[in-house]
Amino acid sequence: MAVLKPFKGLRPPINLIEKVASRPYDVLNSEEARVEASGNPYSLLHIIKPEIDLPADTDHYSETVYQKAKENFEKFKAEGWLKPDSEEYLYIYAQTMNGKTQYGVVGCASVEDYMNNVIKKHELTRKDKEEDRMKHVRITNANMEPVFFTYPAIPEVDTIVKDFVNNNTPEYDFVSDDGFGHHFWVIRDNKIIDSLVALFATLPSTYVADGHHRTAAAALVGNEKRKANPNHTGNEEYNYFLAVHFPANQLTIIDYNRVIKDLNGMTKEVLLEKLAASFNIREAGTDIYHPEKLHNFSMYLDGKWYSLTAKAGTYDDNDPIGVLDVTILTHEVLTPLFDIKDLRTDNRIDFVGGIRGLGELKRRVDSGEMAVAFALYPVSMDQLINIADSGKIMPPKTTWFEPKLRSGLVIHALD
Repeated sequence: MAVLKPFKGLRPPINLIEKVASRPYDVLNSEEARVEASGNPYSLLHIIKPEIDLPADTDHYSETVYQKAKENFEKFKAEGWLKPDSEEYLYIYAQTMNGKTQYGVVGCASVEDYMNNVIKKHELTRKDKEEDRMKHVRITNANMEPVFFTYPAIPEVDTIVKDFVNNNTPEYDFVSDDGFGHHFWVIRDNKIIDSLVALFATLPSTYVADGHHRTAAAALVGNEKRKANPNHTGNEEYNYFLAVHFPANQLTIIDYNRVIKDLNGMTKEVLLEKLAASFNIREAGTDIYHPEKLHNFSMYLDGKWYSLTAKAGTYDDNDPIGVLDVTILTHEVLTPLFDIKDLRTDNRIDFVGGIRGLGELKRRVDSGEMAVAFALYPVSMDQLINIADSGKIMPPKTTWFEPKLRSGLVIHALD
């Protein structure tokens, strides 16, 4: 049974929402955050990337940075830039991109569900990134940013959300600089809240779609707190963490592509010859070529696009991992031909989210920064859930979700 819990959110006043709301901490670097928050003291970036308020040469993982996060969080509350709701509520957060809107239920997930694998994962986490967010949660004593969950759609939940949205004015309603719409409702009706909680309790599992490090950090800090409390009852607020739950049938995973700095000593001709052992190759010309289906890849090399279709025997349709195109590319191309063994640490490879378009792959190769680019057909939601249910882990950099959740619409305090 999956837990969905209402909570007393900390939220910005309506007149400040567009100034407070920010992109998540992990989609922009410190320099970009410094520019984005320039002249805007209300931006949540001052809390989630507090190094922007310190000298540029400050170690991002120093105690000073985390203390600055706490200081800025306290300032936001003292100034009234974040105010607590009077009661425990659930919320609806909808996002609009390219004319399509997806509706998520905002509430707290359970630390116990994470520890017992009711909340299922599909990616490995890095301990250093986990610890960074754990320190941030510990010192602010809050989940500053929500995690992005999905679940198999429940028609009754869809009906409740649709009826509520159609009959109530959103608390926040704005378009961010990237052109995405953000719409946010507060559910104050206890009957509706109880219905949603009960419906979520029928789910055997929920799934981390995006934000594995934030999820792990939130759950592990909650677990620390319950172990440290001799009077622990299980009802304390630290037993829960902030999540937005979207039905799987409303979500779309977009492609996550690869660019490589050199040809590992090969000429163009040698690379094409070696690729022909595993792929049927077709020259696709100078116009951008998009992969057409699973097991079809796009390659950009020396000013031309190529279609690469994986040959039988290079994949296993009966294996949730073996069927993935990222697995094929790694096993047939990246490791044997380019000697790239660890996608997380090798600095000869970089990853480009599909939101940037395949023109970004062309640009980076044409500029000379990279030597070759590979575009992949996106993973499906069914594949993601199948992998999570099987207990297996996707290779790194497999899924990319857009739009990203905006941070700062609501915050969950742990006390």
